[in-house]
Amino acid sequence: MGSSSAPAVAASGEEVGPDGVRQPGGEVHAWLPGQNQTVCGLALSRTRLRRFPHVRFDYSGTDVLTEADAVGWICPRCLAATAGRRGKEKHGWVRHSPRP
Repeated sequence: MGSSSAPAVAASGEEVGPDGVRQPGGEVHAWLPGQNQTVCGLALSRTRLRRFPHVRFDYSGTDVLTEADAVGWICPRCLAATAGRRGKEKHGWVRHSPRP
């Protein structure tokens, strides 16, 4: 079984939604199906994270979590690893006024 390029969710808790499908809750990490660790390097068996292969890791750094959300914390290292580069830039920074 090969690993997929789209990261899924591994979480510390779970909730059953109104439609009867398991949803992640608690601490959320990115996980590539077929691997035994999260994108940030945590071992799934040692941390007892539950796998959710049917839920894509579609979080961003600007997401706001409230008390009503089942997800309590999104791993910043997983966010950084899945965000990638902005466009076709070589660096993460842009020089606006270069010297002649």
